[in-house]
Amino acid sequence: MTDKSKVIFGNVIDAKDYNKALKSKKKFIRKYGDDSSVDYKIRISDNEVIGPILGVKNIDVTAKIKENEGNIDPDKSIIVGNIRMGFGHYRISMAMASYAKHLGYVPYWLDLNSFKETTCTKVISAQNDLYSLGSRLSKNPIFNKLVWEPTNYEGFRALTYNSSDQKNAELMAPVYKNIDKDIPVIATHVWPAQAAIHAGMKYVVNAIPDNWPMALHLSEGSLHTIQCRNAYMGYRILNGMNKKKVCSPMPQNSLVYTGHYIDYELVSNIEKDCEARVARREMRKPMRFLLTIGGAGAQKEIFAEIIKHLIPYIRDNKAALYVNVGDYRNVWDELIKEIPEMKELSKEHMDNWEDTCRFAEDALDESTTVTGIHGFYHADIFKAVYTTNLLMRSCDVLVTKPSELAFYPVPKLFIKRVGKHEMWGAIHSAEIGDGTLECRDIPHTIQMLEQFLKTDLLNEMCSNIIENKKAGIYDGAKKVVELAVAMKNK
Repeated sequence: MTDKSKVIFGNVIDAKDYNKALKSKKKFIRKYGDDSSVDYKIRISDNEVIGPILGVKNIDVTAKIKENEGNIDPDKSIIVGNIRMGFGHYRISMAMASYAKHLGYVPYWLDLNSFKETTCTKVISAQNDLYSLGSRLSKNPIFNKLVWEPTNYEGFRALTYNSSDQKNAELMAPVYKNIDKDIPVIATHVWPAQAAIHAGMKYVVNAIPDNWPMALHLSEGSLHTIQCRNAYMGYRILNGMNKKKVCSPMPQNSLVYTGHYIDYELVSNIEKDCEARVARREMRKPMRFLLTIGGAGAQKEIFAEIIKHLIPYIRDNKAALYVNVGDYRNVWDELIKEIPEMKELSKEHMDNWEDTCRFAEDALDESTTVTGIHGFYHADIFKAVYTTNLLMRSCDVLVTKPSELAFYPVPKLFIKRVGKHEMWGAIHSAEIGDGTLECRDIPHTIQMLEQFLKTDLLNEMCSNIIENKKAGIYDGAKKVVELAVAMKNK
């Protein structure tokens, strides 16, 4: 097999940078070991949370058992390879699983960051911890300007970064050792894609999440899928990935534009949900704002200001709030402490999955009027992430940073990004009319809240979302699953 750290889509990495890649891998081996000779077995189990909804089964990788436990159907299975790094990659994985189930396949969940005995997970966890730290430190404007945004925007963009990543991903390949190499893999982060290729998996789709082309996301040997046209063009020519030099382009058959990666349950109900939003507006029911905090927990201060501004509207039944703090219970407690007025207006849905599902279902009933503030927290990562999906259908406006949620078919108010690469999600959403511009400070965020509350902006976005669906913009997850299957059947 060609060394994927030496040559990337025909672009030769110079000896100095290749040696850096070798040193990076050696450093991880010194820290976390090299388990390439370990015979990790697989254990199959039902996913108790999203299994009943999305048909998901879990793949556990361990050396603690002598034989594989459970079988993966070679004809009707798709592996969804992912990592927990924030909530975004899990959410995209759920979209893939949703469409896999809808199209008659069984999605198998392979989280490379969940096998604690493996070198793979140790390497990913260390980098995840570093990224989470950077996200939190980015609230400091000096650190953000001098370190965080340049790293996320230009550092991850360089082919040399991919060279090191590819070399490190060789340490992740052992988790695929006992998985049938003919089963299609859909990876929602580049590491599961790179590891799959290094392990000899034959049919790998690398579902690129970001709208800013970066070499970070390249996994040569896999089929790359892109959510947006402008990102497609950037990846096709590897734009700016070797500074000012013109790069050798990606082969045309390595790259496919698919549209946004969205769950079947959300896409199939777009018209119904948008019509309900417009009807609530006409009946002057409280406008429902969904505030969702990501896995890095970096937006609490902005949320606090939004809640403070909306409290008078909530008291007057002109607005209502869903606040999903994911698996960060402390964020909810801190908000209640900082904003004492919240307590009398709030109903808590804390670590009670049945209650959360029941609330989400009831809120879809056209006769229901949601009032006050509803707080949601779940310790389980699957519940924490999927709660936003459940609440999204009945909300009127999703308030979020412009990350993976920028692509979802719901009216969106974008707060300040965490990393400069995220700004392109807001730009794309504003261009297709289903979200606002990125509001980079509190005054502009408040201004946009007022636009939703006092103008027809919500109706305009709902109309655009319906038109976008007709154009196939939200069909990305469906197309990715079809591509993965087609690779095998070709």
